[in-house]
Amino acid sequence: MTSAGFNVTSSLTLVGFSSLSGHSSLLFFVFLLLYLFVLFSDSLVIYIICSQRALHRPMFAFVASVLLNSLTASTVFYPKLLSDLLLSGAGLVQVSRTLCLCQGFLVSSLGGASFMLLSAMAFDRYLSICHPMHYAVLVTPAKVVLMLLLCWLLPVILVGVTTLLASRLPLCRAQLNRVYCDIYSIVSLSCGGAEAQLSGIFGLLITAVIIFLPAAFVLFSYARILFICLRRSRSFSSKALQTCLPHLLVFFNYSICVCLDLLLRRLQSNRESDSTLITSILMMLVPTVLNPVVYGLKLKELFTHVKRLLRCRRDS
Repeated sequence: MTSAGFNVTSSLTLVGFSSLSGHSSLLFFVFLLLYLFVLFSDSLVIYIICSQRALHRPMFAFVASVLLNSLTASTVFYPKLLSDLLLSGAGLVQVSRTLCLCQGFLVSSLGGASFMLLSAMAFDRYLSICHPMHYAVLVTPAKVVLMLLLCWLLPVILVGVTTLLASRLPLCRAQLNRVYCDIYSIVSLSCGGAEAQLSGIFGLLITAVIIFLPAAFVLFSYARILFICLRRSRSFSSKALQTCLPHLLVFFNYSICVCLDLLLRRLQSNRESDSTLITSILMMLVPTVLNPVVYGLKLKELFTHVKRLLRCRRDS
C-alpha cells in the first residue's frame, strides 16, 4: 500500500468544522455553557432521584437511567467538540481512525440505549396504568435491574459487532462531513465490495433492532394507554396522561432528531452540506439539553423536589 493510502486508512478528517471556523471562538463558549448546563441539570435530577426515598420507584429509576445515559453521551460528545473547536483554525480536524471508531461506537451504542430505555419506560407505564392490580408483581426491583442491563448491554454488543466489521474495511476516502464520528459515515468511506455491503446491511439490521423496534413498541404502548384512558374517568385519564407526557416529549425529541439525521444522510450522501452539518450537531445537542428540562419541569414530583432543593441552597 502506498504512503498516501496508508494516510487515508490510518486517519480521517472531519471537514464539518470548515463551516464553523469563522465562529469557532463564539461557538466554543456557547457549547461550553451548554455542556456545563447539561452536567449540572442531569446531575441534579439524578441526585434528587437517588436521595429521595419517595422517588425510589421503577418509573424514576428509568428516568435516572435515561438522564445518566444522556450525561454519558454528553461526555463523549462535548469535550471532543470543544477541543476540536480550539484546534480547527484551518477548518479541518484530523482524527485517528481508531479514535473515530471508538467515538462512533459510543455514540451509536448510547443512542440505541436511549431508545431501549424509553421502550422499557413505556412498558412500565403501560403496566402501571393498564394493569395496576398486578403492577407490583410484574415490575419488581430485580426485573427493573434486568431490564436496565438489557437496555445497555444489547446495544453495546450489537454495535460492537458493527464497529468490528467497520474497522476491517479499506477506506478510499478520508473526509467526513461531520463534527463527530459515527459508524455509518465511516462505512460510507469504504471502497465498496462484499465486505462493505455486508457491513451496511448488518448496520441497517442493528438500527432496526435498537431504534426502530423500540420506537414502534413505544408508540404501541402509549396507543394502548390512550385507548384505556378514553374508557376511564376524566380524572384517571388526566393523571395518567400527565405522567406519560414527559416521556412522550423525550421520545419524540429523540425520534425527530434521528429521522432528520438519517433522511439528510441519505439525500446528501457524503457531500459537504450545511444542512447535514447542522443536523449532526442538533442530533447530539437537542436531546442532551432538553431531557433534564422536560423531566425536571413536567414531572410534578421531581419538580417539587427540585424547587425545594434550589430554595434551600439559595436561603443558605
